[in-house]
Amino acid sequence: MTITSKIKTAALTLGLAASALTLVTAPSAFAVEQRLGGVVGCKASGKKQETAAVIGALLGAAAGSNLAKNDQGTGTAIGAVIGAGAGSYVGCSMQKSEAANNAGGAYKAYGVNFATTVDAQPVTKIKGKYVARSNLNLRASASTRGEKVGGVEAGQTFQALGRTRDGRWILVGQDGVGVGYVSSAYVYRA
Repeated sequence: MTITSKIKTAALTLGLAASALTLVTAPSAFAVEQRLGGVVGCKASGKKQETAAVIGALLGAAAGSNLAKNDQGTGTAIGAVIGAGAGSYVGCSMQKSEAANNAGGAYKAYGVNFATTVDAQPVTKIKGKYVARSNLNLRASASTRGEKVGGVEAGQTFQALGRTRDGRWILVGQDGVGVGYVSSAYVYRA
């Protein structure tokens, strides 16, 4: 490899790292990522995800550049994207784990404590007791596609911590920690 191509590769790597950093810190990217997850979509507070994504992008870019035989630019770009994704995942896991350790098995998002098995959704805080009209699935996310993490039996009274912004889901609480969501169509206030 000539000195000129080494300089071009280093410049491309630095450019990709700067681009990754821009994406990590851009407010518009944050809004998209909150909906889709990804590099800045971790719902546990902290900066580990962003830091790990940038480190992953740099390491991935370097690895991609070294592994690519014919087109180092493409190898660098692909390596940076894969590295950023892997670093993002690891960083978010670290944030959730740290938050859970600090909050006794829960992490805080949107002003509410969530069990580590529950996906944080924007909720309007509510307080009080609700009753299930029928047997309900308790879901990890506010969706019928969310993983089932338990159930609430017909007639059972439960603590409510929040309602999703669309009003369709209630966050069920246990000792002040959100443990899952139930459909608001099948509950009433006690």
